[in-house]
Amino acid sequence: MTARPHGERTSPGMRLDIVSIFPEYFAPLDVSLIGKARERGTLDVRIHQLRDWTHDVHKTVDDTPYGGGPGMVMKPEVWGEAIDAIIAEGPAVGGVGAPAATPRIIVPTPSGRPFTQEIAQELAAEPWLLFACGRYEGIDSRVMREYGARMRVDELSIGDYVLAGGEVAVLVMVEAIGRLLPGVLGNVHSAVDDSFAPGAMRNLLEGPVYTKPPVWRGHEVPEVLLSGHHGKIARWRRDEALRRTVANRPELAAAIDPETLDKHDRKLLDELAFRVGPEDMAN
Repeated sequence: MTARPHGERTSPGMRLDIVSIFPEYFAPLDVSLIGKARERGTLDVRIHQLRDWTHDVHKTVDDTPYGGGPGMVMKPEVWGEAIDAIIAEGPAVGGVGAPAATPRIIVPTPSGRPFTQEIAQELAAEPWLLFACGRYEGIDSRVMREYGARMRVDELSIGDYVLAGGEVAVLVMVEAIGRLLPGVLGNVHSAVDDSFAPGAMRNLLEGPVYTKPPVWRGHEVPEVLLSGHHGKIARWRRDEALRRTVANRPELAAAIDPETLDKHDRKLLDELAFRVGPEDMAN
């Protein structure tokens, strides 16, 4: 994978800057849909080595935490220089003399708010994102306070678990965001039908999917999917989505707006002995 030098210009598109002490972690961004988006200029991804902004022979990026405790904390000085340098090379908002553009900064951390499909769609509308990959016990909190006073800074978590660093989380977020950009997915309807996508089925997981052959090792594709009856197929898919959500993510099913449920939905939920909302589902 080739990391672009500081200041190099590329084709217009969403700009993503990623700062890490392990730039090689982001080789996967050269392949699949994201790699193709980069080739087309839909995504301008720039990977930066945080240690480039250190000034000692050991290229130190961390130190012991104030107040004691295990682990090390990433130093604010090096992060400040890195972010300042990246912002300085950014485009102007308008013509000559116009204020410089600023990125929206994303810091992956298990203590952040949950990263969701809704947030992915929100971030996909941004022209410029800067991802700061923490390691050890995290980045000195003054960094987020400093830049949060001047631009949008989001601390986001991809789940209730702890990783060795933010790189994996950034890969997850970049793929979730990048696939929502115009022209990245081959089928424009794919993102609309995703689990967690906003809409009438927002709180429903996507149901099971099938392709050819119609029978494989004795397992048959549900007959309704071969019927060509679009109404029945849509009903079956919604039923299966309800079943899967109740089974795998009951907390999502419980959060479904009762007003979005029709009589058939309510009957199915009764059969599953699952209640949505305070009202009596039998009514």
